[in-house]
Amino acid sequence: MKGSYSVRVGNSKLIYEFTIRRNITILKGNSGTGKTTLVEMIQEYYENGRLSGIQLESSVPCRTLAGRDWKIILPTIQNSLVFIDEENDFLRTKEFAEAIRNSSNYYVIITRESLPYLPYSVNEIYGVRESGKYVGMKHVYNEFYRIYHPDNIGEISVVDTVIVEDTNSGYDFFSSLRIKGNPKVISSGGKAGILRVLLEHGSRNCLIVADGAAFGPEMERVMKQAKKFGKRHHIPARVI
Repeated sequence: MKGSYSVRVGNSKLIYEFTIRRNITILKGNSGTGKTTLVEMIQEYYENGRLSGIQLESSVPCRTLAGRDWKIILPTIQNSLVFIDEENDFLRTKEFAEAIRNSSNYYVIITRESLPYLPYSVNEIYGVRESGKYVGMKHVYNEFYRIYHPDNIGEISVVDTVIVEDTNSGYDFFSSLRIKGNPKVISSGGKAGILRVLLEHGSRNCLIVADGAAFGPEMERVMKQAKKFGKRHHIPARVI
């Protein structure tokens, strides 16, 4: 599968409408925001079709994956959107990450934890909210919103520390680049080392440069640490 896929699923009371753009989409949020309900709707429609009272519009099949037999079921699913709830412990295993690496499916994974074995994009971490459509009418209309959107990210005017995940050309580029304030440039030796370097060398005005396409798990850890820093540190969550 390639490209993006739009999905609209709902019943007489609740509607979800969203677009899936990459092979792994992470859906986060507190209890009661409708994440599990979405998976339940997908499963009910798969089992009973329109007799379930649910309407589903998608150009590709939508399936769910759950339980201890996931390794048997997964190979039978091809070219589909696969929805997985966070209650499944296999999500956090290296075995699952390897199983979906060469899969033809796209995956929508509900989790409040970071999943370090999965290379998901910073831009594909979403929450669920009411969209504001159909206000005052019967339906509740839900949509996905991007959690790490540029509009929600702080900005700094002067940088005194730059942390780059690259040890070669990226590090050389930023080391030779003339940046206001002449910041020190530090390589983390890969994305997994960024948090360590941040804790060791992070400053109030620190810029992190990493490949956002696979930085999702680390982004969550970095932002969680940034909240702990409070006023002592300001870490912009802009990942290049």
